[in-house]
Amino acid sequence: MHEWHQLFKITVALFAIVNPFGGIPIFISATSGWTARDRARTSRTVALTVFVVLAIAAFTGDRILDFFNISIGSFLVGGGILILLLAISMLQAKESLIRQTPEEAVEAADRQAIGVVPLGIPLLAGPGAISSVIIAAHQFRHGDLVGHMLLLIPITTVALVVWGIFLLSGRISRRLGKTGINIVTRLMGLILAAMAVEFIARGLIELFPRLA
Repeated sequence: MHEWHQLFKITVALFAIVNPFGGIPIFISATSGWTARDRARTSRTVALTVFVVLAIAAFTGDRILDFFNISIGSFLVGGGILILLLAISMLQAKESLIRQTPEEAVEAADRQAIGVVPLGIPLLAGPGAISSVIIAAHQFRHGDLVGHMLLLIPITTVALVVWGIFLLSGRISRRLGKTGINIVTRLMGLILAAMAVEFIARGLIELFPRLA
């Protein structure tokens, strides 16, 4: 039961970070004039990119930290700050430069492999999402491999939701409008801010056990 509760929390946090609703205006703009078939293909590419990037992070994140000799406490604090910055941008309904730079936005306008870059990376599967998965992989272990395999559940769920939302992006945009999308983004940002504070608190306790 505790495992499923953890997986649910990870799924909610990951969905808030990826925030596919916030990517709808960029997706629609980048695929303007495309046929429904081309948009569907791009939606699938975006979802697959999100899945592959986050799955790689789940299975190799610990090794990367070990290679650079980074403690999980330091990574929790650093990742928490990064996610908090992203959350603050979401609360202001702004596109964070952590996720996408102006240069990458121009690249999206060029419509070349936009399903992978920049829609998949870094707009959705950006540094915040990758950091969150690495932290989850460290904390959610059951013989390492089993824990990592379990993490594929929230990753797959979020990737499928991304696929569905981008497939229906036109309808969602018409129903919600700019204001509706901003409201959803702010709600996701609020959840994300709380998660970020929790990450930072855990990291500080790891670094300074006496704080506990």
